[in-house]
Amino acid sequence: MEQGAWRPVTPGQRIEAMDVLRGFALFGILLMNIEWFTSPMVGRADGIDPGLHGLARGLDALTYVFASGKFWTLFSLLFGMGFAVMQARADAAGRPFVPVYLRRTVGLLVIGLAHAWLLWAGDILVAYALAALLLMAFARAPVAGLWAGGAALYLSIAGLMALSALVAGAPGGWADNPERLRDATEQLALQAAEIRAYGAGSYAEATAFRLRFFVEYLPSGVLFMLPMALGMFLVGAGLVRSGAMADPVAHRALFRTLAFVCGPAGLLLTIVGLAIDPQPDMHGADIASALWAMTLHMIGAPLMSLGYVGLVVLAPRRGHAGLAVLAPAGRMALTLYLMQSLVCTWVFYGYGLGLWGTMGRVAQVVLVLAIFCAQLAFAHAWMARFRLGPVEWLWRAFTYLRWPPMRHVPPSHSVRP
Repeated sequence: MEQGAWRPVTPGQRIEAMDVLRGFALFGILLMNIEWFTSPMVGRADGIDPGLHGLARGLDALTYVFASGKFWTLFSLLFGMGFAVMQARADAAGRPFVPVYLRRTVGLLVIGLAHAWLLWAGDILVAYALAALLLMAFARAPVAGLWAGGAALYLSIAGLMALSALVAGAPGGWADNPERLRDATEQLALQAAEIRAYGAGSYAEATAFRLRFFVEYLPSGVLFMLPMALGMFLVGAGLVRSGAMADPVAHRALFRTLAFVCGPAGLLLTIVGLAIDPQPDMHGADIASALWAMTLHMIGAPLMSLGYVGLVVLAPRRGHAGLAVLAPAGRMALTLYLMQSLVCTWVFYGYGLGLWGTMGRVAQVVLVLAIFCAQLAFAHAWMARFRLGPVEWLWRAFTYLRWPPMRHVPPSHSVRP
């Protein structure tokens, strides 16, 4: 590459552990989201479904403990890592970073809006794009500042949840507020509209409800998600800027701490939260217990996602060879994330196969495995021929204002004398 040029990262420059983690996160995201594809998002209670028994209950519990909340935080860590890698490459090339990064963020926002309005209301890309704009304020922060700021931002929401639990448990608190009944009634009406739109409605009716959901839930969703997403972005950026992701051997102690301290601590907090309330419900009889359970789960989730990072990076050589099968999926994670929404809404919604509300928990997990295995096979076939996933290719073209090469460039062979 010529002196001073700044181009998109090439396959040889990628940090494979990040691609493996993205592929792993894709599986976890689908495992977590599958319930949201087949049942209402409005008024949904957290935790383990009390109506399940046997294998279904076991799978539900395992998903809640090991997947729920852990993989969007893992994706957030990876987003922050990508930001730091992109900035480092711009600095090395001596090129301005902000214009390119802003185009990248605007492109993600457009993709997220299209996803939320046209495919699935459970989109997280819009929140990521908005948090990514705020990430610029920390572009020159030191590593310690990134980690401290990230923890403070994420824990600010957990702190508000804990404060809410204290208020709810006090005499005359939220639990005794008559407004709760009115809110619950309104939510039931909205839930019924969601079931009609997605379970039996046409594509136009489903899209109309997606727009309604987006408008009604965006303000509260942004206020809730932005600090947490931005906090995880900062922690991820710190992992790259510290040099840990590029040279894990030199930072083995850090990754051991993540794997064997953060991970188990997060698991313990999650289990304690389950013991307090196995199905936290903000409209139930015991709001205080629900809020305490949700607070502990919220704190445990990023610790477990950091534990997953540590375990993947520390995996022995034989383990790395097995995990590497996930890397092609990680290189086209955005395409596959959107594909999951396309496939699952077609399977469950009324304008597709119409299986809304009919698939049990065990069958859902089997479907997740089938979809993800098919995605892995597709990713391997696609990435063997092309440098980028199709959505990544369009996103990168918009980011750099030029069409990137799509096919692999065959290596040049020099003739030995």
